[in-house]
Amino acid sequence: MKKTIALLPALCLAAISAGAQVVGSDGHTIDTTGIYGDRSDSLEATVFVARQAGNYLAKGKPIRTEVISAAGLCKMACCNLAESFENSASVTVGYSDAVTGARQIRLLGLSGTYTQMLDENRPVMRGLAAPFGLSYVPGQWLESIQIAKGASSVINGVESMTGQINLEHRKPTDEKPFFLNASVMSDTKMDLNLASSLQMGPNWSTVILGHVSGNVKSFDHNHDGFMDDPEMLQFNLANRWLYYADNGVQVRFGIRALQDTRKGGQEGYNHDTYALRDADPWGSDILNRSLNGYLKVGVPLNEDNSQNIALVADYALNDMDSWFGATSYLGQQHSAFLNLLYQNEINESHKFTVGASGMFDHYDEFFERSVWYGLGPVTDGYDEITNLGNAGIFGEYTFHYGDKVTAIAGVRGDWYNKDGFKFSPRLNLKYSPIDEIVIRANGGRGLRYATPLVDNIGVFSTGKRFEGLYGDHTLEDAWTFGGNITYYFPFGSSSNTYLSFDYFRTQFVQQLVVDYEYGDNLISFYNLDGNRSYSDNYQLDFSIEPVERFTVTATFRYTDAKIELKGQGLVDKPMTSNFKGVLNLQYATRLNKWIFDFTASVNGSSRVYDFMLDEKDEDGNLLYPKGRTPVYPLLYLQVTRRFKNVDVYIGGENLTNFRQKNVIIGPKGDDGIVNPWTSSFDASAIWGPLMGIKVYAGVRFTLWKKA
Repeated sequence: MKKTIALLPALCLAAISAGAQVVGSDGHTIDTTGIYGDRSDSLEATVFVARQAGNYLAKGKPIRTEVISAAGLCKMACCNLAESFENSASVTVGYSDAVTGARQIRLLGLSGTYTQMLDENRPVMRGLAAPFGLSYVPGQWLESIQIAKGASSVINGVESMTGQINLEHRKPTDEKPFFLNASVMSDTKMDLNLASSLQMGPNWSTVILGHVSGNVKSFDHNHDGFMDDPEMLQFNLANRWLYYADNGVQVRFGIRALQDTRKGGQEGYNHDTYALRDADPWGSDILNRSLNGYLKVGVPLNEDNSQNIALVADYALNDMDSWFGATSYLGQQHSAFLNLLYQNEINESHKFTVGASGMFDHYDEFFERSVWYGLGPVTDGYDEITNLGNAGIFGEYTFHYGDKVTAIAGVRGDWYNKDGFKFSPRLNLKYSPIDEIVIRANGGRGLRYATPLVDNIGVFSTGKRFEGLYGDHTLEDAWTFGGNITYYFPFGSSSNTYLSFDYFRTQFVQQLVVDYEYGDNLISFYNLDGNRSYSDNYQLDFSIEPVERFTVTATFRYTDAKIELKGQGLVDKPMTSNFKGVLNLQYATRLNKWIFDFTASVNGSSRVYDFMLDEKDEDGNLLYPKGRTPVYPLLYLQVTRRFKNVDVYIGGENLTNFRQKNVIIGPKGDDGIVNPWTSSFDASAIWGPLMGIKVYAGVRFTLWKKA
């Protein structure tokens, strides 16, 4: 598991290139978003001063899709993907624990593990890559993010239960031979991103993406004896290529390598010398390494590209060595994805896609956990190799009736190596009775294999004993149904003034439950097995540009998520916020020389675990007298000054300085520090911000391609 991934120097060799731009037979620059799609990155000279909405609902999409554009990715520091969702009420971002710095998202009130993450329509952030995957996608590597709620296409599999989040990276044909972004935060975290798009003759182009980030110093602002953020250092390098043949054949391929180290908890922790019930500092030590390569080939079968075939292949190696106190988790995952498609656009009204695809995961895991439980130490664990896979065929039919009606019906039949054959239908409908109104509805089935410990990495940051199915891989099964109605108003300075309402419900048939409340100082893993688990999600969005260059966006989301736990019956899903409201204001002066961004959010309460009910503040008052967390606000502000090729920006996060109290739970010693060597120790019960006010400054430099 400690094999060094030594391909970084090889990737650097791709920088030795320059030349003309990729041009098609019509003389226009060519690129695609997927295998075949409209070019979205060709920039005319006027685009430099044009304005793009940061967050908006895509009007023409048959599925309810929120887009975070390149402008939206610049509204905040956006050092990584997790920080890109702060302007969105659809996606809620939080920490999995107070030790590792792992970020997690929630969509439709459920964990991000139920959201399928796609990198230009390739499944990513699965298994061992999931806990820290959001931190491994630099925000400045992206040109947009699309958030699709509910059941979506069957083409990329059916692991999406609550929705899909697709990431669009900077393209090889971009008009930017060199881009640099550098920023520094008041907590000493520094971030450097590089991107270079190069065209080498009429057929070849490439983009090189580099990233390094880390913090110089760790802090303990709340004086609880534990670092607020772990010590981190990340290196990330990617190289993407596009070959566009004269006959229309497109070949895309790329490679990415990453290494990330992080040490959290108490300073001085050493996993080699740590002894249970000793005075040694308790902490975590995590080393993540990954290597990813992909190939996408598109072949047109006729001149107008109405018929084509495509092949998508992806391989990923993820290696995680981690220690938490006296607990060791050493895992390696090999993942392969293969998708073969045939598409036929019969005419403007009828199109179908058929294909076959498969997913395979090979896990090599070593887990050993020693905790103090009752009167003595308890040790358990496993050392296992697990193969999980599915292969199947699918078909998807699309019907258009002008601009008024779109219907997409899809179905998959997959064979799972541990669970046999599963049938997964999905349906998406879009209806526009008039130009100002868009109505959408969708529904379908989602299936995914759970990885219990990695999906819930916060359980390692506790002194609790594990029991049950923590070594099993349950095939989770859920149905999601919902809809959306959007009305576009005929006023404002732009045509994108709208009011939108949507509702979605996710109902589980089978789910792996991680229960903190089944026993004292115990975390129980068990299957739902006929009990109830569901989430109802309501959301209202409003956007307007009342005057030129001033945009107002407001969003409110309400969630009712419930689960049936052993011994409790049907209860609110713990640590799940029941609402969130977001207000974003942006104003730009003429020619976008100055840009001002302000975001305010209010975050609703959530039910706390039973063991948190006795937690008190420094004055001896109960922190959760009603068994729920408080409602709290967050404020963000950024000011950007744009010059010819340079943007300089400063900003602040969490300007209300709100922080969760008692993020580390357990009995305290005479020094007031929680004793981590007890079974009641818990650093995973996180519902709010861990750090107070943070300020940052940064610069973006862009070298544009000369005409």
